[in-house]
Amino acid sequence: MSTATALARPGTVLADLIPASRLRDAALVLGGAALTGLAAQLSVPVPGSPVPVTGQTFAALLVGTALGARRGFLSLALYTLAGVAGLPWFADGTSGAGAVSFGYVLGMLLASAAVGALARRGADRSPLRMAGTMILGEAVIYAVGVPYLALAAHLTASQAVSLGLTPFLVGDALKAALAMGALPTAWKLAGKR
Repeated sequence: MSTATALARPGTVLADLIPASRLRDAALVLGGAALTGLAAQLSVPVPGSPVPVTGQTFAALLVGTALGARRGFLSLALYTLAGVAGLPWFADGTSGAGAVSFGYVLGMLLASAAVGALARRGADRSPLRMAGTMILGEAVIYAVGVPYLALAAHLTASQAVSLGLTPFLVGDALKAALAMGALPTAWKLAGKR
């Protein structure tokens, strides 16, 4: 399929611009998992919070958006399973399912599928729709991560929100702004080839 045909076809995500094959899909899934694992190592502790600021949420949302719901979900499933099995590529080089922040990883699985489904409907092609897509993806991550944090760390709901949501809102706005420019620009560049 030519780039022009892919750009005109409804339901196309950026990864679909690469000629289709099983090898392509496997490489994209593996690459998405690796990107998320590498981005998780960009970690900054938040004073008083057991949850650090990392690049993994941004990577997970980009993977879902660029690869689509199915491949994005599979990438994050591979990332999660490898981390649970002992590969030290969760935040700060940790692994396993015992961390109080593991709920955010589970939320990323769902968020990657959600943003991938929206990207198939063209949500990654304009800055405004891309911002909405990123905000929705972050909301899905928090909808799983914050309650998990509350249960795992024996916190009240307000404590979990205070420690696991509020400190990250400014960073999430910056991530949304970056994605607002990056993905629509990638589509424009692909259209000029």
